[in-house]
Amino acid sequence: MKGNDRTVQLTNVLLIGVDGEQLGVVSYAKAKELAAAAGQDLVMVAERATPPVVRIMNFGKLCYEQKKNQKAQRKVSAAQKVKEVKFHINIDQHDYETKIKHVVDFFEKGSRVKVTLALRGREMAHQDMAYELMRRVTEDLLPIAEPDGKPKMMGRNISVGFTPRTGAPKKSAAPAETEEKAEEKASEEAEK
Repeated sequence: MKGNDRTVQLTNVLLIGVDGEQLGVVSYAKAKELAAAAGQDLVMVAERATPPVVRIMNFGKLCYEQKKNQKAQRKVSAAQKVKEVKFHINIDQHDYETKIKHVVDFFEKGSRVKVTLALRGREMAHQDMAYELMRRVTEDLLPIAEPDGKPKMMGRNISVGFTPRTGAPKKSAAPAETEEKAEEKASEEAEK
């Protein structure tokens, strides 16, 4: 019998057939004979049940399926990575927009993002400006991401995590400016 290395003295077992049908309570020897006749293995499913439950199945296939499922679960859990984007209190508008675009790209790839605002030197005296910038970042990301909480101060850094929303709007292939130009061309052609 496969599935357990321990030698178990069994007299009667509840037998489950190849297709999942219950064949009832039979002797252990009879269960082994039926498994051998079917060309399959006898696998212990529930040892502590009364009587113990055994199943006629291909043990190698069971092990393969379990390894395959575990590999798929590891793959899914590893796919959720955390990326970090750092801001500073005196960031220019263009730099701000670029960093927000990077955050959006990370969301589209399925990553979580940690937004950190680093305060340097005398910037610690202007924490109100720092929290205002974090509020602005949160508002800009709200349509596509869910904040994990409120921004928290840790040492000289203020940080908050974001998780992408399910069904968040994906980045369009054409930028908005190109779409506007296409509409202008179409209206010019219509006038001609």
